[in-house]
Amino acid sequence: MKIAITSTGTALNSQVDPRFGRAPFFILFDTETGEFRAEDNSQNLESAQGAGIQAAQAVSRLGAEYLLTGHCGPNAFRTLTAAGIKIVVSVEGTIQEAVDRFKAGGLTPADTADVDQHWV
Repeated sequence: MKIAITSTGTALNSQVDPRFGRAPFFILFDTETGEFRAEDNSQNLESAQGAGIQAAQAVSRLGAEYLLTGHCGPNAFRTLTAAGIKIVVSVEGTIQEAVDRFKAGGLTPADTADVDQHWV
């Protein structure tokens, strides 16, 4: 299964970024093989609006089934949900720690967005 995690950097010891749409990177992690790669999200860092929706479309194109992030706004949440992606919010720590908690079943998908629009 492929999971996308918002990240401050490109390695497994990078921190989970609390922002979804404006995270500098997404780490795409394959839970079956342990392989991962960093996907650049810099085009959305300074976006005046629409960063969440654009980032959600990018995560969908990556083929992720789950998104692990700190927070997710309503527009991005709707876009991700429409693409069949489950969203886990309030994720903290390193990418590796988030992956380990996910694989152990310690993370539960959210039912709704956890922040208002344009949260930074």
